This record gives sequence, C-alpha cells and structure tokens, in this order.
Amino acid sequence: MTESMTAAEARRTFLHAQGLARRRPSRRPRDADFKAYLDTQGVLQLDTVNVLARAHYMPLFSRLGPYTQDALDAYLWGVPDGHGAHTFEHWGHEASVMPRDLLPAMHHRMRGGSSWKASTFQRLEHERPGLLAQVRDAVEESGPVTAGDLEHLAPKEGPRGAWWDATHVKVALEYLFITGTVAASRGRHFTRTYDSPLRAWDLPPAGGIDREHREDDAAWGLGQAEARQLLFDRALAATGIGTVKDLCDHFRLPYQAGSREPDVAGGQAWAASAVERGLARWVHVDGWQEPALLAVDGADAPAWHRAASDPGRATGAALLSPFDPVAWFRPRLLRMFGMDYRIEIYTPEHKRVYGYYCLPFLLGDQMVGRVDLKADRKAGALLVQAAWREEQTVRGARRRSDEEIAVALDQELAVMAGWLGLDEVRIAPRGNLAPALASTAATR
Repeated sequence: MTESMTAAEARRTFLHAQGLARRRPSRRPRDADFKAYLDTQGVLQLDTVNVLARAHYMPLFSRLGPYTQDALDAYLWGVPDGHGAHTFEHWGHEASVMPRDLLPAMHHRMRGGSSWKASTFQRLEHERPGLLAQVRDAVEESGPVTAGDLEHLAPKEGPRGAWWDATHVKVALEYLFITGTVAASRGRHFTRTYDSPLRAWDLPPAGGIDREHREDDAAWGLGQAEARQLLFDRALAATGIGTVKDLCDHFRLPYQAGSREPDVAGGQAWAASAVERGLARWVHVDGWQEPALLAVDGADAPAWHRAASDPGRATGAALLSPFDPVAWFRPRLLRMFGMDYRIEIYTPEHKRVYGYYCLPFLLGDQMVGRVDLKADRKAGALLVQAAWREEQTVRGARRRSDEEIAVALDQELAVMAGWLGLDEVRIAPRGNLAPALASTAATR
C-alpha cells in the first residue's frame, strides 16, 4: 500500500531538506557551512542581476543569515587568483557553480551535441577561421584570463552583430567553456575568467574543439546514463520529496526521452531505479495529482544521500531569491505553497503586477508574501518598492494576519539591510501589505 502524507507534512519535509524549516543559527557562517550547502544541493545558480544582491549570495543568506560575501567568493572561486579548490562552474541548473565531485557527471553535457554548439562552431569557423584554436591556445598558455585580455586576437570590425552584443572572442570562449575545452571561474567583481582544465581542475579537457575532430574521451567522465541517474539521485537527496518532474528540474534533466534520444532513460526510469536501490519510496500527498518520491535510508546509500524527515513544525522565516531552489520550479511552488510566481524583470514596466525584483517571503511552512526590493547603495537604503501578502492559504495552514506577517518581514528586512551594509529600510506605499509593514517599521 502506498504511504499517504498530508500537504503540510510534505511542505515541512521539503523545507527541512532545503535547510529552511528552522530558525537560522546565531553564529557567523563558516566555510564548513558553505561546503555543507553545496554538498547538499549540488548546485548554486548564478545570475548577473545585481539590483539587490547577486543570485548566488542569497540562498546562503536565506539559510545561514549574515555572512561576509568575500568569504563565500573565496570559498567558491579562490578570488583573487581565479582558482577554486572546491567548486567548478558549468550548466547544472542554468549557469551554476557546483561541488567538484560532480565534475564527472557534467562531462556528458560538455561532450554532448546541441544546436547551439553546432551553429556557433559553424559560424565562428566561417567568420573567424582558426579563432577557436587560437583562443584555446592562449588560455592554455596565459590563463586565467578574461575575454578582454584576448580581444586582440579578433579585433571588432564595424558594428557588432546580433550575438547579444558579444565579440567573436567572447563567443569563442563561451563555446570552449560549454564544451569543457576550457574551465571557467570568477575573478574580482564577478568577472568570468577562463583557464585550462588541467590547471583549474587538475584534469584534462573534456574533449577537442568540435565534434568531428575531438580528442579521445577523457577517462574522468561518467557516461550519460550513469551521470543522469546520479544527478537524479542527488536531486532526491537535496529536496527530500517531490514528483518526478520536480526532481528532474533540479539539474534540468529531461523528464522523458525525446525523439532524438529514443534509447535514453527518462525520469520514470530514474525514479524506479532509486526505489529499487532503496533510496526512495513512493508516497501519495494529499492534493497532489501525481505520486511523489520520498528519500529514505538505504543500506548501501552513498555518503551524500540523506533520508527525508518531517521536523513536525516549521519555525523559520526567510526572504528567498527568485533563483533559490525553492522557487526554481514554478509548478512545485504553486502546488506546494499556493504561490503563482514569475519574475518580472523582463516584463515591460506597465505590465508588471508585483514589481521588478520580487522576493517570496517564507514564514513557517507558508509563502505569506512577496516584496519588490532594491539596494540603493548610493543612498545607503534598502528600498521596499512594494509589499504584498498572499491571499491564498494552503492546505493544512492557518491564515496569518497582516500584522503577524509584517512583524516577521520587518525583522528580516532589517537583518538583510545590515548584511548588505545599508543604513535604513524605506517602504513605499504600494501593495496590500505596505500599510501594515510601514506601521510596524515605525514602531521598531
């Protein structure tokens, strides 16, 4: 008989696996905490948007509280020298930084074909014959380097084209990075640097420049089937509970084999394997249309595997980045927390409903609100440009009052302002929670 869980039990189990079910620790976070997060989640998404704080800073703040951003940069990338001993950068869940032990699982993505790789290679070879080899050789000789360091290899001729305003050298570096021919890291001010895989990873490149003339397969990589199963298993440990689609999204695995991959297993096969090997069991969650996998103890489970558990109560509070693992997969966010969410950065201003950079606000086991935030560094202020409460109450949760939400949110905003080095919080009169939040802040 399939085990049943309430919606509240599933929420708490998920939040506990995500490190968000309890109040944050009072001590200052250390490298061991950064390592624990990367080892558990397996991926930390990157993004260039800096209206509040860069995307990779926020998940650690949400779970650990204030920490020194320079300390995280040093852990991730070894800044300023551009070599991180613990991590590497590639496309895990979009552009991401990942723990070094997942490098073999990313090898098949570096080696695999794609329409972007094919078209980019053909276009570069047509417009700048030999440039890929020149750029690769320059990186191997002089890395770590930035794109600007190598622009002399292909000076711009006339206006830039439609490649998102990127130069030929930048496109060549991105192609070499995606194919595992060079390794990418970050230098000061989040600038991407490029180096030889042998220096950066102590491993040879994943392959040659193009699919037709690649070197022999590097011995350090996992095959595609083994790699995808491993990534699915790691997603299970990271989330604790989820549908097959939930788990596939964590590392952007294909839910089912497409017509171009008729012999490739999909999510259902990976799920069946996890159950067969004792890493998971099927459960039914009240209100969910699809069955869920629950991570369980396995006799021969790997060291990184963690069994899911329900802490009984969720007592934490956190502002979550749009790029947080909890908010990544919008169908799960809606199903589990009742939040219909989208990031409105790319929405024209007159069409935005909630604001340019809205962060979900988690209180206990509910998403109780969202706030549009901006760090005005020149004025030394954290700007709350809009504050909204969620009107829908999810299954098994009590409805919280505006005042209760405002008190908790006011505390979180004060902590965030201090973390970002801002002196004050300014609240604009926009959103259905703004009056209560402004009233609470005035009495603080």
